[in-house]
Amino acid sequence: MKKVFLLLFLFFIDQIQSQILGCTDPLSKNYNPQATINDGSCQYKNKKIKPLFSKKLSTDIIETSGLIVLDTLLWTHNDDTDTNIYGIDTLGEIKKKTKLENVINTDWEAISQDSSYLYVGDFGNNYSGNRTDLHILRIEKKSFLLNAPVIDTISFSYADQTDFSQAKPNTTNFDCEAFIVSKDSIYLFSKQWSDKKTAIYVLPKQPGKHIAQYKQTLDVKGLVTDASYLEDKKLVALCGYSKTGKTFIYLLYDFKNHDFLSGNKRKIKLRLRFHQIEGIATQDGKLFYLTNESFIKKPIVNNPQQIHHFDLSSYLSQYLDQFKTD
Repeated sequence: MKKVFLLLFLFFIDQIQSQILGCTDPLSKNYNPQATINDGSCQYKNKKIKPLFSKKLSTDIIETSGLIVLDTLLWTHNDDTDTNIYGIDTLGEIKKKTKLENVINTDWEAISQDSSYLYVGDFGNNYSGNRTDLHILRIEKKSFLLNAPVIDTISFSYADQTDFSQAKPNTTNFDCEAFIVSKDSIYLFSKQWSDKKTAIYVLPKQPGKHIAQYKQTLDVKGLVTDASYLEDKKLVALCGYSKTGKTFIYLLYDFKNHDFLSGNKRKIKLRLRFHQIEGIATQDGKLFYLTNESFIKKPIVNNPQQIHHFDLSSYLSQYLDQFKTD
């Protein structure tokens, strides 16, 4: 019996020794080749990249405010005007248009999806910070593609918002322009105007009234405006800009379960100064499309609505290659 206990003890010690916490990303500044478990400690050199190309969008989508890939097209929408969702090609040309009937576009700020539904977030809250009608439209995907969308509603409030007095425009921490859908939940990434961080909230993806529960906060040092999610590759890409007009993509990857901040966190700056980036989408995690709404402040800034194509393969290929299947 003593021998059995000894063998079990030695096995236990060996398992502990074989599990070394550290940075497992070879592209980081503090890569530990002995590490077997990523502890989220990776640090990276500052990088700034330029788009492969940029194309002007139609004036029909001057306020493009979200982006997904679906059925060979990119789909986007305006943030407070019409109730259309526009299908565009990779050069920004409108190929399809689907109107959502019997709904109001108060402030549509993002679009997301799972295998069965599209989700449109009517949760923009920057004007006064005190909306009590925050909600997400859930659209049956099959009906949408047949141009006869069937829609229901997911309503919510923030668990930690107790003050609903009117705030000055662009000062609230309870604005939101980015979300993803995973398993049975929706994850919101807030746009904190005051703190310049993003708080992550979770709520059920079923129709009804829900309380969005706070999970954790990421110090992005900027304003998050959209999110793209590849669930099978454990990759979330956020986009946004700073109050001084500096644009960025913020990558979260190699995380555990739905603890999005437990893995690698990398901010990549974009050579698109004073662009109000509002949408991000990818199909493979390497090639990304981003859109910006019109931002014109003559004579200083004159950036019309555009779509931009970025190649992030040099930053993510090594990580993504582990998910290749024969």
